[in-house]
Amino acid sequence: MITRTAKLLLLCGIAVFYTLVVFNNLTDFDSNYQFVRHVLMMDTTFPGNHGMWRALPLPVEHLIFYFGIIAWEIATMLLLWLGGWRLLRALRKPAVEFHRAKRIGITALTLSLLMWLVAFLAVGAEWFLMWQSHAWNGQEAAFRMFTVVGIVLIVLLQPESESQP
Repeated sequence: MITRTAKLLLLCGIAVFYTLVVFNNLTDFDSNYQFVRHVLMMDTTFPGNHGMWRALPLPVEHLIFYFGIIAWEIATMLLLWLGGWRLLRALRKPAVEFHRAKRIGITALTLSLLMWLVAFLAVGAEWFLMWQSHAWNGQEAAFRMFTVVGIVLIVLLQPESESQP
């Protein structure tokens, strides 16, 4: 029961994180919008770099990207809470049922990993050369979240047995 409870609490911990991220993005829209805007404009990358043709200068492009990120975060948050609810309902059920209840949580954590890997580390850091910016570089935060979420996913993926502590 302790192992199952740990899986449930870790999944809900990530759900709390996403809830706060969504709350912050909706109540303080401009703070993270500025981050997205500067990354897409590439205005703080190395002077004279040859990748500037990739920059997106239009505010409508910035808003589309930012709304896309927020939608991705909302979808992930909702799936995380639903996954946590399913685990809670299956907590005292047979191992096969608890294992089946992990599906939505696994989906949510995978969606989260893809956001940090694709949106931030691949598109932001490499395509828009975010790594060149001292002011608007989110690689460390993205890597930190990719790692935390990845560890929780690995824990959740561990098989269930009837004799687990």
